[in-house]
Amino acid sequence: MTKPGLLLSRRAVLAGGVAGWLAPRPGRAARQVLMGAIRWDAWQAPGSPTTKAVERSLSPAEYRRRLPFFADVDRNGSIRIDGSAQQVMDREIALARSAHLDFFAFVAYPRGSAMSRGLELFLSSQARDGMRFCMICELRNWGTAAQPAALIREHATLMRSPDHLRTADGRPVYFLGFVSERLVVERWGGPEGLQSAVRDFRAAARDAGAADPFFVLMARPELAGLARQIGADALGAYTIADGRAAGAPYADLATLAERRWDEMASTGFKVVPTAMAGWDRRPRVANPVPWEAWQRAGAGMQFYYEQGRPDEIAAHVARCRDWSRNHEASAGLGLIYAWNENDEGGWLVPTRPFDDSRLRALRDALAR
Repeated sequence: MTKPGLLLSRRAVLAGGVAGWLAPRPGRAARQVLMGAIRWDAWQAPGSPTTKAVERSLSPAEYRRRLPFFADVDRNGSIRIDGSAQQVMDREIALARSAHLDFFAFVAYPRGSAMSRGLELFLSSQARDGMRFCMICELRNWGTAAQPAALIREHATLMRSPDHLRTADGRPVYFLGFVSERLVVERWGGPEGLQSAVRDFRAAARDAGAADPFFVLMARPELAGLARQIGADALGAYTIADGRAAGAPYADLATLAERRWDEMASTGFKVVPTAMAGWDRRPRVANPVPWEAWQRAGAGMQFYYEQGRPDEIAAHVARCRDWSRNHEASAGLGLIYAWNENDEGGWLVPTRPFDDSRLRALRDALAR
């Protein structure tokens, strides 16, 4: 996915405040928190344009260490990434559960799309073992005011699944992301049009027996006004990164994310904080993908964060969990970017041949 660059915050900004917002408030027990990872499933449809593009971006030798554990490299050096087998998804579920993850947040697409194959494999798994799911939808996939997408009602119905992620009071969780004021005006005629669509979505979910959705708008704090206008319940983020960070240390990325949680909470909304497993788009910069038509090959290779050590990533995720445990604005959930955004630099999935060090570190950190 493509996310806009955000302003970088230095570690010093947060140095004095971490202990304060992680400490439980007197007289109030820390709440249970469900932790999940974002999935953007680009390699469940071998031969599709998306899978081919990701194979191409990860083909250079310097990026092959990011290939998922089920990728193949033939004797000629050609790579093939095929996550379409049920046993691959079943193993991913088991691996996620071993690291104390509670749900996958699937970037959801229209029925029949190659990009929906991952969610379909999850739903057909007989090995979910308590793993839950929810959906993240791009606003552009909701259609327009003149022609709302059928996907809206599909998602409303899917939320009645007993395995769908729910809040502590039983509301199915739904994320709407990649929202801008310009897009709201172009597609929905302004906030009132999108507000009407959100109301219809809520009604469709209730009619389907799913209960009123807990609606999370993935947007910067500056769009809190829009979130109120459309009737969102909480704010969240798909990614939190500075697109102009030039080889910055991973610690800077973690600090930026952690500061953003407090900024979102200052709006008065409930918050689903996002922890960052990394941010380094250089594979896509060197080999642009079709859905990023704006990207010129090689333009911006200097902008990235250094890869975090497994223990650094796990500690950051644990702080995300603790923020949600103890902060008054918490929605009782935490997200991680990401399970499998490997060519953008954020991943937890074991990499080829089988490096699960990030998950092992996460298992230890979240067990505390």
